Amino acid sequence: MATESNTETGSSREVSPARTGPSGASESGSTVIADAVVTKVAGIAAREVPGVHDLGGGATRALGSVTHRVGLGDERTQGVSVEVGETEAAVDLTLVVDYGESIPQVADAIRENVIKRVEGITGLKVTEVNIAVNDLYFPGDEQPTAESQGS
Repeated sequence: MATESNTETGSSREVSPARTGPSGASESGSTVIADAVVTKVAGIAAREVPGVHDLGGGATRALGSVTHRVGLGDERTQGVSVEVGETEAAVDLTLVVDYGESIPQVADAIRENVIKRVEGITGLKVTEVNIAVNDLYFPGDEQPTAESQGS
């Protein structure tokens, strides 16, 4: 009953609630949740945690900034990758943590919030939340842009 999906193409697969029978379909029908929905929920949930400065790697953040300015990108999905099955989901996050925060505590809080939000909103069981911290944010790290310099 499941339909294969690809996050890059935004395709979706059928998802059945955990309380369904062994065939994966409920008596009253099925629900289809796109991978993009789980990606957005996970990205928003991760950003809700204090100590998370941004999601995505350096190149991803730069590209995301450009695509967002021209109306093509959605920064809520930047740095988030998901694998969605019929009843389960796995989440991979790449993020930047604020300097001075405890990375293990921030990571634990992110896992807790992502699991709570994804399971609560989609009904999928989150099997894992993998977190890669690829940078620390120091106040003042922003580089002045040409616009702010008056050039």
